[in-house]
Amino acid sequence: MNTPDELDETLSVVLVDDQPMIRTGLAAMIATEPRLQLVGEAANGVEAIELVRTHHPDVVCMDVRMPVMDGIEATREIARLSTTSSVLILTTFDRDDFLFETLEAGASGFLLKTAGAEDIIDAIITLGDGDALLAPEVTGRVLQRFAGQTPTADQPDQPAPITRPKPAALLEAAGPEVLNELTGRETEIFHMLIQGYSNPEIAEHLVVGAATVKTHVSHLLMKLRVKDRVHAVIWAYEHHI
Repeated sequence: MNTPDELDETLSVVLVDDQPMIRTGLAAMIATEPRLQLVGEAANGVEAIELVRTHHPDVVCMDVRMPVMDGIEATREIARLSTTSSVLILTTFDRDDFLFETLEAGASGFLLKTAGAEDIIDAIITLGDGDALLAPEVTGRVLQRFAGQTPTADQPDQPAPITRPKPAALLEAAGPEVLNELTGRETEIFHMLIQGYSNPEIAEHLVVGAATVKTHVSHLLMKLRVKDRVHAVIWAYEHHI
């Protein structure tokens, strides 16, 4: 179980973007947050992978469109190499193909570069603390895509989902029978997680410490055999929970 001191430990960050001015701006943001330490910058996916091998950062802030190797392929390789580095996609483009491909590759977060500095810092800390995050404007699209939902009467213009294989990030996930192995508290937290509650909100609702909730969520993810809460929610929708 993490202690309060452990929850406030310094988080190492790598920035990956082919535009130097973007990296400079992000570095300036990171410098304002005492918990964050910038340990490296890369201009493409190949450089990013080398930095991950060298520094084992807590969070990699990853652009998508880059020369040499794009952010999708780099994310896939980082997910294969490291179980400790979480990838936060930071992109200018609000495109479904970028969103779904990066999540399938193993990204734990997706945020647009138009987000405010505070939101970006909060996202980095969220991932560094072992959680996951999606920009509010893309969450519904993720659930619709992976859940295989069909258009409803009040949303007739929504396109029907494409039949597609299970996301690569869920190929090793447990089956629905694992629900029988969850404790009562884990089940309760799982349903709150699916509804979009954050760890602090769950802690407040259950009147327990944030560290206790984080421990339960970690056990839950381990039993489901998924990387993070984003993929836990996708798992839940795939199994119609």
